[in-house]
Amino acid sequence: MDRILTTHVGSLPRPQHVVEQLFAQDAMQDYDHATFESVMKDAVRDVVARQVAARVDVVSDGETSKISYATYIRHRLTGFELGVLPRAVPKDLDDFPDFKERLAKLGATPKYHRPICRGPIAVKDLSGLHADIANLRAACDAAGASRAFMNAASPGVIAVFQPNEHYATQEQYVQALAEAMRVEYETIVAAGLDLQIDAPDLAMGRHIRFRDVDEAEFLRNATLQVEALNHALANVPAERVRMHLCWGNYEGPHHHDIGLDRILRLVMRAKPSTVLFEAANPRHAHEWEVWAQAGRDGLIPDDKVLVPGVIDTVNNFIEHPRLVAQRLLTFADIVGRDRVMAGTDCGFGTFAGYGAIHPPIAYAKLESMAQGAEMASRELWS
Repeated sequence: MDRILTTHVGSLPRPQHVVEQLFAQDAMQDYDHATFESVMKDAVRDVVARQVAARVDVVSDGETSKISYATYIRHRLTGFELGVLPRAVPKDLDDFPDFKERLAKLGATPKYHRPICRGPIAVKDLSGLHADIANLRAACDAAGASRAFMNAASPGVIAVFQPNEHYATQEQYVQALAEAMRVEYETIVAAGLDLQIDAPDLAMGRHIRFRDVDEAEFLRNATLQVEALNHALANVPAERVRMHLCWGNYEGPHHHDIGLDRILRLVMRAKPSTVLFEAANPRHAHEWEVWAQAGRDGLIPDDKVLVPGVIDTVNNFIEHPRLVAQRLLTFADIVGRDRVMAGTDCGFGTFAGYGAIHPPIAYAKLESMAQGAEMASRELWS
């Protein structure tokens, strides 16, 4: 390429009529399958067209048909039942209880049903996956998008955030998930799409699921999760896979986030050749220095492509294109211009019906990202 390409993490704001269909499906109440399929097909066509209009090069379906990035798996795998268990609250919010209460009163908390593993995990029904693939490919053809990716949950993120009441150990749980999810991974790539693995378990998991253990225990589990992911990707070429690293897509203190320097070596051991990560928000924008040091120390393999978040996904500021360009130039200095893409910190619609960004502003942010990538490209290829 002769320029820096643009992409994003995956989820985009869903219109209210789409949200209503997702919650009806999740509750299995007043749910008509044909209506659901029709609504999703039209919504994906619209969301891809809006990405193309914003000059996003590598588009997605906006995770339109998923109520959230990980809980969707209960519709595709056996072993999960809906249940009620106390949710693990981010440790940083516990330090500010009044703020946590304020978020709850504002409705800034997910409202989906929580799957709990209570039986053997296996592939159950991939019709939803095949519909998603067909909808995305048709939308790309209609909008003239030449490259697209599809999100899928990592074995680790499912295991970390969906409680296990069936398997004797966490390791067995993760391994079972890896065997089941590999089918979804391979199906996405076989359809000609790039696969994005969503893996917030490798960062956010530290201050939620593993908040009350020492760092060594967290890293031991994270290592199991990376090994399980690599096993699930055994038949998928690394260059066809992206992985998103995330500390939690919510506005909060984040002062208990584990540092990138503590997990970078482990992240680099994961098979996906492209790594998307937070680099724009105030808690992680400084960590370009960690990447720079890793580059000097030879810790970034030559086949890795970096996709720093150059756009924050929890505030309604539209980043100036020049700031975007500066951020991209910084990472181009670390790994070279041909190994950098422009991305977002996280998604704009992590949970259906819940998101901090006003939908039109989300697309304005993407357009500003494209303008910034164009500025950086002119400097890098001049």
